[in-house]
Amino acid sequence: MFTPALSRAARGLLDWSQTDLATRAGVSLSTIRDFETGKRTPIANNLAAMQGAIEAAGIQFIPENGGGTGLRFRERSESS
Repeated sequence: MFTPALSRAARGLLDWSQTDLATRAGVSLSTIRDFETGKRTPIANNLAAMQGAIEAAGIQFIPENGGGTGLRFRERSESS
């Protein structure tokens, strides 16, 4: 599940501002801001675009597995 906390954490790992995420996901800055502050939940397409932009940048979301949800960088090959 993509949550406001995971969005903020992913941006931190990527060193992205809210504007960076909005641009890469093709959504408005207010969508990012309102989501991350818990003001509102974006429509499904916008949530998917936000998560997709983060995943395309190399972040992998870790599902709940008894230890809580999280994220990490995807494994990178030696040649990357």
